[in-house]
Amino acid sequence: MSDQSVVPIDQILPNKLPLVALMGRPIFPGIFTPIMIGNPADVKVIDDAVAGDALVGLVMLLNETETPAIGDLYKVGTVAKIIKKINLPDGGVNIFISTLKRFRVKKTLHSANPIVAAVEYLEEEEDETSEVKALTRALISEMKQISENNPLFSEEMRLNMINIDHPGKIADFIASILNIDRAEQQKILEILNVRKRMEQVLVFIKKEQELLRIQKKIQKEINEKIEKSQRDYFLKEELKAIKGELGMTTDAKSSDYQRFREKMESFKFKGEIKDIVEQELEKFNLMEPNSAEFIVTRNYLDMIASLPWNDPEPEVFDLKNAQTILEAEHYGLKDVKSRITEYLAVRKLRKDTKGSIICLVGPPGVGKTSVGKSIARAMGKQFFRFSVGGMRDEAEIKGHRRTYIGAMPGKIIQGLKIVKAKDPVFMIDEIDKMGASFQGDPASALLEVLDSEQNSAFRDHYLDLPFDISHVFFIVTANTLDTIPPPLLDRMEIIQLPGYIDAEKLEIARRYLVPKSLEKNGLKKNQVKYTKDSLLHIAGAYAREAGVRNFEKNLDKIHRKLAKQIVESEESSPASPKPETAAPQAAAESAVEAAQTPEAKPAASSAKDEAMQTSPVSQAAAEPMPAPPASSAKRPAVQFIIDKKLIEKHLGKPIFPEGDIKKADRPGMSVGLAWTSMGGDTLVIEATSLPGKEGLTLTGKMGDTMKESAAIAMTVARKLAVERYHVAQDWFDLNHIHLHIPEGATPKDGPSAGITMATALLSLMREKVITDKLVMTGELSLTGQVLPIGGLKEKTIAARRNKARHIIMPKQNGRDLDDIPDYVKKGIEFHPVERFEEVLALALPD
Repeated sequence: MSDQSVVPIDQILPNKLPLVALMGRPIFPGIFTPIMIGNPADVKVIDDAVAGDALVGLVMLLNETETPAIGDLYKVGTVAKIIKKINLPDGGVNIFISTLKRFRVKKTLHSANPIVAAVEYLEEEEDETSEVKALTRALISEMKQISENNPLFSEEMRLNMINIDHPGKIADFIASILNIDRAEQQKILEILNVRKRMEQVLVFIKKEQELLRIQKKIQKEINEKIEKSQRDYFLKEELKAIKGELGMTTDAKSSDYQRFREKMESFKFKGEIKDIVEQELEKFNLMEPNSAEFIVTRNYLDMIASLPWNDPEPEVFDLKNAQTILEAEHYGLKDVKSRITEYLAVRKLRKDTKGSIICLVGPPGVGKTSVGKSIARAMGKQFFRFSVGGMRDEAEIKGHRRTYIGAMPGKIIQGLKIVKAKDPVFMIDEIDKMGASFQGDPASALLEVLDSEQNSAFRDHYLDLPFDISHVFFIVTANTLDTIPPPLLDRMEIIQLPGYIDAEKLEIARRYLVPKSLEKNGLKKNQVKYTKDSLLHIAGAYAREAGVRNFEKNLDKIHRKLAKQIVESEESSPASPKPETAAPQAAAESAVEAAQTPEAKPAASSAKDEAMQTSPVSQAAAEPMPAPPASSAKRPAVQFIIDKKLIEKHLGKPIFPEGDIKKADRPGMSVGLAWTSMGGDTLVIEATSLPGKEGLTLTGKMGDTMKESAAIAMTVARKLAVERYHVAQDWFDLNHIHLHIPEGATPKDGPSAGITMATALLSLMREKVITDKLVMTGELSLTGQVLPIGGLKEKTIAARRNKARHIIMPKQNGRDLDDIPDYVKKGIEFHPVERFEEVLALALPD
């Protein structure tokens, strides 16, 4: 036998290799591992290799693809020898390989299916230095720390790592088992210098250790929470057992359940309500406090328990005392007070607590909201107010379904929970300003609320139980009825609140506004005195609107300036005695001396009117006035006598000068009466003619109805001008008529200015001025009939503010005169008419 030398396998490796693309991570040299091959093309490569030298090249894919080519592979890979091949049922193979050495692709021999390349084998760059030895020890030591607490590292892996005798192979083995990115592993595979490779692997070991440290910290925190939760649970169970032995309530849930149970039993529910409440109670009792449904069910039961389910107690109230309260807190408003006292009398006779629904309609500032509070006090009831102005979501009225997060009941149920009474007074403000949107129509939602035949079983979406709200006394307020839906309007009793004339404003200021404003601004008794003329001057020159809100603002403005003078005077002379701070009652008692009401003495004047002090009318009006403190008698009080000159000093020039009275003093002019949401108003109609083409121009921002009314007025006026007053036909052919209503920025509409426009046109055609201090209102038909109008009371008040002495009105509105107080009608002559010819006889007499 000849001598044969042993040749290592890596020295007889072929120069060309079939390549298998790895879709996962790269495989390092010196590793024995199984690989699953499923791609048919790669299976064929494996079969061919097994039939030959059993060597294949393993190269990782740059980008994973189903049919890779040579361009989709990295350039550096590992040559492997197939030790064993096992065919799988799905057509794939499972091979066991032993990786031998790194190689680099030099040249492509076959680019795809199968990939074959010419390769060169890469030798490691080794340094036999102490630094490499130190790195080897460091790698093994660090990996021991990682593997000790990691169950993924088996004992066999630890032994293999220790038994590897080559530094480069140690680095390769560690890199293959670390959980690092595939691209980073490929970089390590491509590093040939052993020392640099070990340093890079050491960096990844440190990162792995930091991740393990964070992981342990998180695990520790979680364990601590779990331990605390378990400890709390055991302590609570012990506490529950101790409380049970002592006969105490065991936990909050049991306490709530017991409270709910007792409360529900006190209500004595029946039928549907009883069944649903029992179901909710049982569900609450079985729920875990930590469940999401627990809070929802608890809040629902709490809402049911907080509502006044039991019928209200029989009412005990004094009708005379109720009348006294209404009279004391509001001046005028005869219709409202009469309706309330009638309603209370009926309740007392029937011994019935069923509610009522009234709608107070009037301009801003006439006291609609404050009337509601007075009604509640007069009845001895709880009061709840909410505004629906601008409301667009019906859920505000009827609540949200409980399935929604943050669901709440509607305003009706919320109010009942707050007042804790089943028969309160509810005020719904600004009902004419509701809107509709995709969220629903709140006006439609109010139909059930404000219907006495339906609201005995009102269903709120949140509560979803029939609740009787028929005992609630609903008061609704609005500025106008035009925007309220007719079905809703039909459910309410309408009570009109007209605006105030100057004499009424004077009394309201004396009794209420001045005392309230003095108290608000820190002024005390006897410091301010108003003359009658000064208060009337404020009403006529600064606050001519229908209500008294601007009147109060002007009083506040005056009193603030007076308060400033007092403080400046005190600070400039500190030695002088300071005025005492007025007590609320004393401030309420300061004001101008009480005079006779306009009903008894509408235009009275006396010597006292020049400088008189007001006193309020209150619930304690019958009680004697309290004596002033002894100290105040010794100290001279600061006195301010407010006359017209001082008012103009504090408030500036009048907004409405004395001569600012709307009048018709030229041909082509007439004065009409209009009704707006702000109350009654006077309306000047102006007409003029210009040479030119025949026609009629209308300006003044008229609505469609008013434009039609103007066209009718033109036809009637032209016919009468030709037939009765003998105006030449040529005049119409040669003149263009322009009809205008001043304050052009204000929208105007309605038919009630018909006779006013026709009168202005005839005044122009006849070149004659209409009767002085005459105003008119009435719809005009094409045949000359004067048709009825609305809002006569408000229009009469506007005429009085305009110093009118004659009012032309439709005869059919004669019944409305009875609703106008005598003191408003005093000094005004009413002229009911049926035909337009009667209007001309009064306005343009021959």
